[in-house]
Amino acid sequence: MSEPGNHIVVENLTMKYGDFLIQRDLNFAIKRGDVFVIMGGSGCGKSTLLKHLIGLYEPAVGRVLYDGASFWDSSSEEQGALLRRMGILYQKGALWTSMTLAENVAMPLRQYTGRSDTEIQDIVDYKLALVGLSGFQDYYPSEISGGMQKRAALARAMALDPEVLFFDEPSAGLDPVSSKLLDDLIIELNKSTGATVVVVTHELASIFSIAKNSIFLDPDSKTSIAFGPPKELLESSKELKVIEFLTRGERQR
Repeated sequence: MSEPGNHIVVENLTMKYGDFLIQRDLNFAIKRGDVFVIMGGSGCGKSTLLKHLIGLYEPAVGRVLYDGASFWDSSSEEQGALLRRMGILYQKGALWTSMTLAENVAMPLRQYTGRSDTEIQDIVDYKLALVGLSGFQDYYPSEISGGMQKRAALARAMALDPEVLFFDEPSAGLDPVSSKLLDDLIIELNKSTGATVVVVTHELASIFSIAKNSIFLDPDSKTSIAFGPPKELLESSKELKVIEFLTRGERQR
């Protein structure tokens, strides 16, 4: 599966918590520049798969490859370099509440680069402007809305110009309007930066709006039962669970 154009490749991945099997025999590839959605019902292992992709959990079996390099077969220095090519937007944003938005975005730049204060300030201003938060540099997370907090967290995730952006349930806790604005922003950032985007979500509006490709995890068989663009899966999948998920059961009534 390590073909030209593949950015991330998952080979024979089995995920467990101790002896408890989460998912097994996962095989798929994410192409460079894709917006890729990991979907499925609650408890199927979506967020667990994301944690394997970002190096938080080691596979029970199998490998995760970045541009052909196996994360867990790499040295700690190589793993660190791979991690700095990733940006992560956590479900709750995970902003430091005691820091302003500017300080939050500046933190990875201060930690991992030798840029001057002036250079860091310019980058911070630019990243916040990219997510529509120009002028909010000196605000604290508690002083802005939930949707704005998600965008500020996204600006921080983009601070080091990552090649891959990971989103864990980005619409969680947002109203429909804020959720749609965040979906639009994800699409725009994918187009403007060329970053590969991987999103965990169960929100149908987001799935059909942003996904170029997807994988469906089934909690019963504990493996993937569908792979492809969601709209194509809706039209052609023979898996009843996939159709029920993508229609919320409406097609069956």
